[in-house]
Amino acid sequence: MREELRNNHLLAGADSDLAARLRELIEARLLHELRDLVVSLPEATVADLLAGLPVEEQIVVFRILPHDHATDVFEFLDTDAQVALLNSLGSDRVAFFLNEMAADDRTALFEEMPTPLVRRLMGLLAKDERIIALSLLGYPEYSVGRLMTPDYLSVRPEWPVSEVLLHIRERGSLSDTLSVFFVCDEVGLLIGNINVGDLLLADPTSTADTICDKNVVVLHPQDDQEAAANLFHRHGRPVLPVVDAAGILIGIVTMDDALEVAREEATEDIQKLGAVAALEEPYLKAPLARLIQSRALWLVVLFVGEMMTASAMALYEKEIERAVVLAVFVPLIISSGGNSGSQAASLVIRAMAIGEIRLVDWRRVLRRELASGFVLGSVLGILGLVRIAIWGGTFNTYGPHWLMIGLVVMVSLIIVVLWGTIVGSMLPFILRSLGADPATSSAPFVATLVDVIGLIAYFTVAALLLQGTLL
Repeated sequence: MREELRNNHLLAGADSDLAARLRELIEARLLHELRDLVVSLPEATVADLLAGLPVEEQIVVFRILPHDHATDVFEFLDTDAQVALLNSLGSDRVAFFLNEMAADDRTALFEEMPTPLVRRLMGLLAKDERIIALSLLGYPEYSVGRLMTPDYLSVRPEWPVSEVLLHIRERGSLSDTLSVFFVCDEVGLLIGNINVGDLLLADPTSTADTICDKNVVVLHPQDDQEAAANLFHRHGRPVLPVVDAAGILIGIVTMDDALEVAREEATEDIQKLGAVAALEEPYLKAPLARLIQSRALWLVVLFVGEMMTASAMALYEKEIERAVVLAVFVPLIISSGGNSGSQAASLVIRAMAIGEIRLVDWRRVLRRELASGFVLGSVLGILGLVRIAIWGGTFNTYGPHWLMIGLVVMVSLIIVVLWGTIVGSMLPFILRSLGADPATSSAPFVATLVDVIGLIAYFTVAALLLQGTLL
C-alpha cells in the first residue's frame, strides 16, 4: 500500500510538470515543440492535461494536432469539455470530429446536449453518419441501442482463414475493435464469432465457420444497459454482438462501454444508498442548487419519518417518568436496529445489482436474514446484558433492578435487530416488484422505518418484564 501511494504521488508530480510545460509552450507559441510533446503522450494523458486549461488554450492544442490524434484525444474528454470545444471551434473542425468519432461515443455526447444544438450538429454530419446517428438516438434512453456501434468486422462462413486475414487488413481500421470478428451469412444473420487468437493459430485452409464459436451471447437493442453490463461481467467477453428480432447483426457493444455503464450505475446506487438523488454530473461541477435539491427531498422525508419516532416516545411518556433509566438505552436500541437494517439492505441491493439474486429468491433471502438477524441480535443482546451487569453490579449505576433492565435490553435488541434485518432485506424486493430502483431503500430510510417499531418493541418488552418493579 505504501509503495502504491508513493507511485501515485510520483505520477501526480509528473502530470503537474507536464501541465506546466504544456502551458509554457502554449504561452510562448512554440507550436512545433508543443506538437511534438503532445503527440508523444498517450491520448488519455493529453485529455487529462487539457482538462485543466482554458478553452482558448485547448483550441491551440487541437489545431496543431494531426487529425486522427486530435479525434482520439477529443473522445477522452468529458462531455462538458467536448461541448465547450464544439462551441468554440470552427464548423470544419467540428464536422471532422463528429464524423470521425465512434458512433457510440457521438451518441453519448448528443444525449447530453440541448436539442437545438444537436439539430445544428446533425447538419455537419456526412449522410451515412447522420443516418447512423439518427438510428442510435431513436432507441430508448438507457437502452443497448444507444450504447452500440455499427463499426465492426463481419466475415462470411465459407471464407478460408487466409481470406479472413486479408479482409481484416483491408477493413480493420474501420472497426471499433479487432479482438473479435463475427461470422454472418449473406443476409447478415449472425452465425458465430472468432477470437483473434483462434484466428491466428488456425490452419490457413480452414473456413470461418469451422473455427468460429457458435455459442454466442447476444444483446438486443431494447435491452437495458445495466443488464448488458452484467452480461459482460458474467461471461467475461470483450465484445458482445447486438442483433435484431430476426437475429441479424446490427452492431456491437464493447467492454469499455459496459464498464462506463457499470461505473455510472454504481455511482447512482451509492448516492441513493446515502439518501441522495442521483447526480448526473461530477460533484465539483454540479451547481450548488442541484446539490441542495438532490438532498433536500430525502432529508424532508426522513425528518417526517423521525417525527413518528418522537410520537412513539410520547406514547410511553409515563413509563419513562417512572423509570428514567429506560431512556438511557433508547439510542442503543434504535441505532442497533437501523444499523442491522442498513447492512441487510446494502448486501441485498448489491446482490440484485450484479444479478446474484432475483425476485423469486425472496424466500431464501428471508430465511437467511431471519437466522442472521436472530444470531446478530443475540450477540448484541448478550453484550448489552454483560455491560449492564458489570456497571450495575459493580457501581450500582442502574439501581437494584439492574438485572431486569439488562434482560429488557437483551430481549429488545434481539427483536429490533431481527426486525431491522427483515426490513432491510425485504424492502429492495418490494421496490423491485413495484418497478422502482431497489437502491431507493437507502440506509437512512431503512433506519427511519426501523426506529419506530424498535421503540414500540423496547417499551412493550419493558412494560411486560418490569411490571410490578419499576413500572
